[in-house]
Amino acid sequence: MNSFRTWLHGKWAIPVISGLLIIASWAVERIAGGVYNPIITPRWWIDAGTHATGATFFTLADVFMLAAAVAAGYGIILKAISALAVKYISIDLLVSVAAIGAILIGNFWEAAAVTFLFTIGHALEAATLNKTRSALAELVAVAPDVAIVMRDGAQVEVPAAEVRMGEIVLVKSGAKVPVDGEVVSGTGAVDEASITGESIPVEKVASDAVFAGTVSRGGFLQVLATGVGADTTLARIIHRVEEAQDSKAKTQAFIDRFSKWYTPGVMLLAVVAGLVTGDIVLALTLLVIGCPGALVISIPVAIVAGIGRSARNGILIKGGEYLETSAKISAVAVDKTGTLTKGTPSLTDIIVLDATSSSSDVLRWAAAAEAGSEHPLARPILQKAVDEGVAPRGIPGDVTPVPGKGIVSDVDGRRVLVGNSALLEEYGIRDDVGAARQAEDLAAHGRTAMIVAVEDNVIGLVAVADEVREDAAEMVRRLHAAGVEKVVMLTGDTRLVAESIGRATGIDEIHASLLPEDKLDAVANLQAQGHTVAMVGDGVNDAPALAIADIGVAMGAAGSAVAVETADIALMGDNLLKLPEAISLAKRTVTVMQQNMAISLITVVALLVGVFAGGVTMSIGMLVHEGSVLIVIINAMRLLRNTKGITAMSKGERVPATSPVTSDRVDA
Repeated sequence: MNSFRTWLHGKWAIPVISGLLIIASWAVERIAGGVYNPIITPRWWIDAGTHATGATFFTLADVFMLAAAVAAGYGIILKAISALAVKYISIDLLVSVAAIGAILIGNFWEAAAVTFLFTIGHALEAATLNKTRSALAELVAVAPDVAIVMRDGAQVEVPAAEVRMGEIVLVKSGAKVPVDGEVVSGTGAVDEASITGESIPVEKVASDAVFAGTVSRGGFLQVLATGVGADTTLARIIHRVEEAQDSKAKTQAFIDRFSKWYTPGVMLLAVVAGLVTGDIVLALTLLVIGCPGALVISIPVAIVAGIGRSARNGILIKGGEYLETSAKISAVAVDKTGTLTKGTPSLTDIIVLDATSSSSDVLRWAAAAEAGSEHPLARPILQKAVDEGVAPRGIPGDVTPVPGKGIVSDVDGRRVLVGNSALLEEYGIRDDVGAARQAEDLAAHGRTAMIVAVEDNVIGLVAVADEVREDAAEMVRRLHAAGVEKVVMLTGDTRLVAESIGRATGIDEIHASLLPEDKLDAVANLQAQGHTVAMVGDGVNDAPALAIADIGVAMGAAGSAVAVETADIALMGDNLLKLPEAISLAKRTVTVMQQNMAISLITVVALLVGVFAGGVTMSIGMLVHEGSVLIVIINAMRLLRNTKGITAMSKGERVPATSPVTSDRVDA
């Protein structure tokens, strides 16, 4: 009984009931064998050609056909009235007027056919639209239900939403990770495809981050909960995708404005046609075939499918407007450190230039000066100092960062400078030992050199190097294949270092020795040249450039709630090849949008020609109309297929090995 009640409230109940009544009408008429069997109740009708009125009687077949029209049309009329209450002329109103008009002229079959086809079309639309939202449904489905936590020394199973921050959660082989957290003990392999789109499980050890909704494929992990419930990466992704799929592209906003005028226009056309020709059937038919259903749905269905497909692949696009803009990207500006390079520099050289100093002295002074720095270059210097047993104690008394040049620190009452030759010039320190020349030689070999000076004496250099990411050159190639005309590197490092990276990756244009505001100017210049610019950066030093770019891209955003919420495109994994994949998918989505609009408009024009030429009835018009709606939905569903396209590597193709390069002070 409950199942039947559920079915009655489902999307297929009305079409099935209406369809059965139509079949019953045909059956009664066939059984009657053409014999006229009037029912007592009279009916009034209007002759469509003469406008004469007269009385006849209902047959049983008429009763069934009228009941079919009422069953299917009741809900349509209610929706039309609700729309009118908020001063909106909807498609339902066109169908309602056409169906009521058909009943008034005694054409019960047309009334029943139009409303039946309209309801069955809506049911099919709902079913297929659910398919386009399948990516979001899959994200919701991977949300964990339960968690095993340690409480009072015992394992306790609780709903995932009831895990408390700071609790230790146990993740066993085959189980879903129920929280965002940090591994405190154990090892294991975790499938992070639901978050990053990467199908290869990631090995996890102590201090590694894990995310809710990922799945353990082996091992045993103890995880400290740092994000629970709605504060997990998965929850933020679901929220972001829901908002993005409901957002409107500029084209969709135009279509919405167009339909507000188009629908009343169709009604006016039907009235004029009826008055001029005296043909009520023609007027009612125009109402039916003029329904802009396919046109209205053509854009949002493509956006839902496109954003859903990208989310399934670990790419979050902020909304329809950003997806549409991404399809126009013609220039990509990339930060160097952490984007083209791995972002984990190590100390490679210590050069002594002062006869009274040793390599340990150079390292000790450099580390002591960098102890108060937040810059990524400080880390490899400090780590090397720890390894060599010359690590500084405490922090400098005064630290003055000099953007684009280096750092000046007060160490035990002595001024220590660590930076480039421009820093020496600013503080009036003479380079009598050729430090600048040696720094250039190191830069030519892909290393970032920093001159170390104590008071007014240059004592040596330290150099660090970072590695070019293995997929950096492949990313540049695929961006070009995706239609991007220019890939530009923006870096605060020296020209020599930047050119070394450019040769290794195939970058088209290099802008070196940039301050954060210089990066903003570089992006603005690209836009002035007519480019639609995407900027890929870390969101800190690159914030001005990211803000002015047409599309701001954040990489490795799975661990950053801010990036997930604010970036125009958030690449959840640390995979450079997701960028050309995102652009390629955006272009495919916009192509589908254009195809859908063409299908919709061609269908309406063809039906209008058919009506005036003769041969297209209300029922045929509605059938073709609903068919066009299904075609645009099915066309959009093609986006859900995981096509390799530009994101796949050709058979036998290899990513070329690259040389180590450097990090810099401005763009790290």
